[in-house]
Amino acid sequence: MFNAPRPAQRYVGNTSNGFGASFVDQNPLSSSVYDDGLDPWSAAPSPTPTPMPQAPASVFSAVIADATVPTIYHRAYAAVDPNGTGETSVNALSRVLTTSSLPASTIDRIVNLVSSRPRVSKLEFFVALALVALAQSGKDVSIEQVAALSSQNTLPEPALDLDRLQPSVSTITSSSPTSRRNISQPTPRPPLPAYSSDDPWNSNPRFAGAPTNPGFGGIVDGMPNGTTSNLAGTGLPNEWWKKQESIKVSILGQQGFILNRYTVYEVISDRRPHSVTRRYSEFVFLWDVLVRRYPFRLFPALPPKRVGPDEQFIEQRRRGLARALNFVVNHPVIKDDGVLAVFLSEPSFETWRKQSAISLEEESASRRVDRVEEMSIPSDLEDKLATIRGKIPSLIEQWQRICILAERIIKRREAAAVRTTPALRRAFLPTHLTLPELSPSSTTTSLTGSQPSMTGSLTQSFLGFNVTSPANGEPQGDLARLTNTLRAVVEVGEPCWRGDDCELSNGVRSGLEQLAAHSQRHSELSELRSQSLQDTTLESIKAQRDLYLATRDLFVRHDRLSIDQVERLKKRIETTSVKLDGIRAAAKEGWQEEVERLTAMVEKDQATIAAQLSRRVFIRACMWHELRVILHNRENTLLTQAVKNFAREEHDYAENVANNWESLSEAVENMPFE
Repeated sequence: MFNAPRPAQRYVGNTSNGFGASFVDQNPLSSSVYDDGLDPWSAAPSPTPTPMPQAPASVFSAVIADATVPTIYHRAYAAVDPNGTGETSVNALSRVLTTSSLPASTIDRIVNLVSSRPRVSKLEFFVALALVALAQSGKDVSIEQVAALSSQNTLPEPALDLDRLQPSVSTITSSSPTSRRNISQPTPRPPLPAYSSDDPWNSNPRFAGAPTNPGFGGIVDGMPNGTTSNLAGTGLPNEWWKKQESIKVSILGQQGFILNRYTVYEVISDRRPHSVTRRYSEFVFLWDVLVRRYPFRLFPALPPKRVGPDEQFIEQRRRGLARALNFVVNHPVIKDDGVLAVFLSEPSFETWRKQSAISLEEESASRRVDRVEEMSIPSDLEDKLATIRGKIPSLIEQWQRICILAERIIKRREAAAVRTTPALRRAFLPTHLTLPELSPSSTTTSLTGSQPSMTGSLTQSFLGFNVTSPANGEPQGDLARLTNTLRAVVEVGEPCWRGDDCELSNGVRSGLEQLAAHSQRHSELSELRSQSLQDTTLESIKAQRDLYLATRDLFVRHDRLSIDQVERLKKRIETTSVKLDGIRAAAKEGWQEEVERLTAMVEKDQATIAAQLSRRVFIRACMWHELRVILHNRENTLLTQAVKNFAREEHDYAENVANNWESLSEAVENMPFE
């Protein structure tokens, strides 16, 4: 396929859809959020996240002032702080706000407005309830509005259903093994409705489904043209998510000198016999080919290039390249592209590229949509496109926030598992050096994106900054320090000062050895948990974000490239036809040659119109396929897969931790008292 060479096409066009520029006719590296907000053209080192500023309590004292607080404020607060400590958790605040029936995004905004800490004060809690009341009445949700109402002593009353407030399951009331295993029993709830893959776009249910078409995901035979469609099935094979090809990208190292220095990547597929080595520029070439051949297909952009990248940036780019490749090799259409196959199999892609004539012809030039496929396109496709288009900006924003928050949580958990001795050395090493793994359990051979953050966190601990790990509730590295200290105690205390075989001392030392061993085991479990979350959960979250970014770019390309000249050509044919009639009527000398010339022009324009009308249908079929088959399945099925994997991994971690400490209890059962 795509054998005929074709000059490079430069796409032009403007868009007013509010999505901004795409990389269709620009440098694909000029804009991207795959680097998590880093400036791709900056030579500064990748920054570590800084804590959000905390709002002092005096601010909220001024907001509430001396206003009379409605009774429901006190009732709601008493429900989450029965002991009157003056503080409650953000989780408890969120549970109270959920009873207001406000949208989750509004609740999230209110929580972020009142506090950036894990805990909220009573005054912050009251301000949040006032914001809820404003949101319920459709007024401006702002601290200033609450202050204005407070100054008038008219704090609004929110509508809260406190009777359905769920009790927290995060508080451990007993330390016994039995109660520990029972504290997190879920509240009974009705079963979820069975998932149906039929008609995921909620189309007209009058028409029965039909077999799947591999090109566009599904057809309905005999459907009247222009009706809404009901396509049964997902358009993909059964349990397709279990059959995906898996691509791994690893960093082999740096090559070249000074200005010509570049990173070499190894690309490994679980379905291809040999790995290949590729440069970033070769990824860029492949993507340039794909975006020109398949402008109306859904696939993500590449992570960006950066001047003077540090290790963290290179690691983030490696992960982004892996996500992008995994997307295209599992796309039902793009996966069969010839250049993609060569990229994944040819030892020297650069040599092959120089020796081969590569066509950049658009997919619509060689593929046609038959009548049955055309009838399967719903008449309300534009409405569906508009619905998705309206959701995309908000989805991108929310998933970007989820990525940032998840990464922060993982980094904090990671920091709690750092071993003291290697960390002391790394904290004072230059950040540009390639460091060894943090533990034998690590599977990477080069500096991961998490290590600079660990080093920076440890450096902060030595300089006296905040070193706590909120996610674990433990100071970072304390378990590792405890392990080393306990072992030192055992070594110093042996032999017993009495000089004889002291059973009491020996038994206590044995117990301390067990405590040290189990503390180290817990530290290792925490480290393995962080690595697993980094490699699976976080990458799944970023893949979800990438999917919506890819959808945004698809709409941008559609707006730019779907423009045709059909209407202009029709007007030109009408003008030429009138001219032909005048020439024939005048019948001047040589009029036959002029008629033949104009007739040929009309026939050429008619052929062009037919081709462009066919392309219109092809574009509609592409957009319908990409939204119904690719977007709908990936945004739902893969998210289900990610959530289940996360739940299983967290369950395994909790079970291993419980078993570890239960094993310690058994091991120290016979520690002597005398």
